[in-house]
Amino acid sequence: YISLIVNEDAAHDCLADLGKLSAIQFTDLNPDLTPFQRRYVSYVRRCDELERKLRFFGNECDNFGLKLDTAGDIDTFLESSSGSGRAITAGGGDKKGTQLLESLEVELDGYESQLRELNAYSEKLTREYNEKVELQEVLEKARRFFMTDAPRLAVSELSTGRPGSAEGLLAGAHDDEARDMDMRFSSITGVVSTEEKVRFERMIFRATRGNCYVRFAPIKQPITDPETGSLIEKCVFIVFFKSLSIETKLKKICDAFFAHRYSLPDMDDAPAVDRMLTENAQELVDSRTVLLKNQDTRFRLCQMLAQHTERWTWIVLREKAVYHTLNMFKADVSGMLRGEGWVISEHFEDVRMSVNRAHSDMDHSMPNYVDQVPKPWPTPPTHFTTNKFTYGYQEFVNTYGIPRYREANPALFTAATFPFLFGVMYGDIGHGLFLFSAGLYLLWNEEKNEKAKLDEMTAGMHTGRYMMAMMGFFAVYAGFVYNDCFSLGLNLFGSRWVFSSDAPEEGEVAEMTGQFGDGDTVYPFGLDPMWHVASNELLFFNSFKMKLSVIFGIFQMFAGTCLRGINYIYFGKKLDFVCEFIPMVAFASSLFVYMVVLIFMKWSINWNSRMLSATCLDPNDAGWGSADYDGEWVACNGGGDGTCTPWGYECQGNDSLEDKCPLDFGGSGDGCQPPNLITSLINIALSPGNVDEPMYYGQAQMQNFLLLIAGISVPVLLLAKPYFLSKQMEANHHSAHDDDEEEEEHGMGEIIIHQAIETIEFVLGMVSNTASYLRLWALSLAHSELATVFWEKAMLSTLNMNWFATFIGYGIFAGTTFGVLLMMDVLECFLHALRLHWVEFQNKFFSADGIRFAPYSFKQILKDASA
Repeated sequence: YISLIVNEDAAHDCLADLGKLSAIQFTDLNPDLTPFQRRYVSYVRRCDELERKLRFFGNECDNFGLKLDTAGDIDTFLESSSGSGRAITAGGGDKKGTQLLESLEVELDGYESQLRELNAYSEKLTREYNEKVELQEVLEKARRFFMTDAPRLAVSELSTGRPGSAEGLLAGAHDDEARDMDMRFSSITGVVSTEEKVRFERMIFRATRGNCYVRFAPIKQPITDPETGSLIEKCVFIVFFKSLSIETKLKKICDAFFAHRYSLPDMDDAPAVDRMLTENAQELVDSRTVLLKNQDTRFRLCQMLAQHTERWTWIVLREKAVYHTLNMFKADVSGMLRGEGWVISEHFEDVRMSVNRAHSDMDHSMPNYVDQVPKPWPTPPTHFTTNKFTYGYQEFVNTYGIPRYREANPALFTAATFPFLFGVMYGDIGHGLFLFSAGLYLLWNEEKNEKAKLDEMTAGMHTGRYMMAMMGFFAVYAGFVYNDCFSLGLNLFGSRWVFSSDAPEEGEVAEMTGQFGDGDTVYPFGLDPMWHVASNELLFFNSFKMKLSVIFGIFQMFAGTCLRGINYIYFGKKLDFVCEFIPMVAFASSLFVYMVVLIFMKWSINWNSRMLSATCLDPNDAGWGSADYDGEWVACNGGGDGTCTPWGYECQGNDSLEDKCPLDFGGSGDGCQPPNLITSLINIALSPGNVDEPMYYGQAQMQNFLLLIAGISVPVLLLAKPYFLSKQMEANHHSAHDDDEEEEEHGMGEIIIHQAIETIEFVLGMVSNTASYLRLWALSLAHSELATVFWEKAMLSTLNMNWFATFIGYGIFAGTTFGVLLMMDVLECFLHALRLHWVEFQNKFFSADGIRFAPYSFKQILKDASA
């Protein structure tokens, strides 16, 4: 935590250099001041105004469909001459600080006023052009109406015997001097939006109570809105009426619907109508010419602005960041500014050199000061130096919570365990290769994508490119372990199981090619492909994957608990280490680590030999002397029923397994019967001292001892820490004032409640979290079974039909595989692996209440603005 004192004249240059380092996070030394009371608020406002103008330029370019030219790479921009303020304006020159703002303001003001003037003139021209277009349409539609529809209406009215109506509609279409001129109808013509046509007509009918006649004619060419620039469909209307009051109502209705009204000459005067059409057509051509010239001028101006807008935006954002940070400094002495903040330790000398360099560029005699602040310090933020590989994993952890300062960082372990656990769930050679190839493709295009502007989804995939490649790699690795490729087993090294016949029938038992325990009988890598065609395939794979899930889960949770102890040691929390970590390790080891030991022990024992040692055999049979028995074969004297066990026990015919087993481990199995591990583990708590099928001598006593340790560790975890803390508070209370008694009692109650929650969460969490890791088995099983269903139903069922059915079947197989297994299942396994790290692993040691280091960085500011 450092303090730096800089000269006010050199402050801008200091922060301009520090912003490139991205190594310091400043603390606000003026928290009591509002944003409007700060020293450099006027400069921030000027930057905001420049940003507004640049956004206006960007919107105008978007209206013309122009893309803003990129300002290049951010690092290049920050180091280039333009990044330091040179050649920004038309006049060029090296401008910094206030001069740079002033030059930008002058230049952008000129462009803005020019563009707004052109826009206003364009809007005026567009409005005039629209009026001429509408007038032309009104004249043409009205003349066509009076030439065609009006005579038909007159004939229709005369045939119905209603004198007067037709004459009014014709409005002088027939030259009959005998008619009364007062019977002629008045009319209003204009243009209304097509969307408002129905409402407009309904409103006229209701307002005039049907005492008018309305006709519409659509305008084929859409009219441009002068304000928004959008195209609007409009139509011409003509309304006939015979009342001054109706005319007033109609004009108000037209105004309410924004309908433009136009005055027409007497339609009987054909020469006047033609003359008006000709004059308006000529004006229309002239207006269009001027409008296109205005549009071309605006387009050329926007083309020029599009080349510089992003560069100007970056400059303004940089200057705004400088002045915003200067507002955090405090002016303790006239002409000097003091700032404080956190700096990355390895960059401390770089910060000092940057400050000295900025002062020496202006005046060698300017004083400055950069040094550490004496402790105590505020709560320090957390910073981790990441690279391209670890950045994605660190963001995973930060999404859940920020690690405390100097706390063990879960991202370091997540980088290895996350893709591995994903591979355990997704394990398939074929599907994993697709995912691995996608990751390699993203790595191949890494430099190209770094410089391109990507959408949100593509940017996320680019960020996780190494993660995706690792997920694909471990999926392929787990696929080789499972020997699973698109649900098919691969006989890469030759199966170690054979059937007695070349065409085995269902139910036939396969035999090993050698003796149990012989190295030649072990498949070199992964599972033997013969299991994929065995009738007990599902039973075997379920047992294998379930035990594997438990092993991985307990290993990861125990590692998380050990990290808690490492944190306690590092921070010097002896009481927490003794009263929390040691009971937690004792509880986890006595029950859950012991379960892993039993799993490996059961895998490593030669149960063929043990079960054979408790089997009655005839010494004269061919099976006598088999190599499956590890011990020495001892023939009996022939008593009993004539059979005996390999170690020489004479069988009587009604012997129990306990009698025939030579191990004498206790229980009904006596060590010669493979146990059910789930039953054995449950009986540790439900039936202490009773082991029905032991695996080693003294197992019952050992399990009682472990149960005792687990039982003692829980009350120690619950009560020890509050007890010692209460003793410390009592010792401190003698030297404190009596008024603090109530506060201490309140604090002690909180400690007891917190410790009770911690104990319950850990004890129950170990059980529930262990069960949660079974999702590794469940998702792996679901993936393999779905792949099997897709292969058998889509491919195998169509291979024996014909080529067309096979083609269709392959299409279905490929589509379902891509949509379900390569898309949905990838996301599902991804989310479950993420949950295992966030909930099951990180809650064992991770507080997630740290403060993220947010450095003063031009690069980050510009990157966020470009996103």
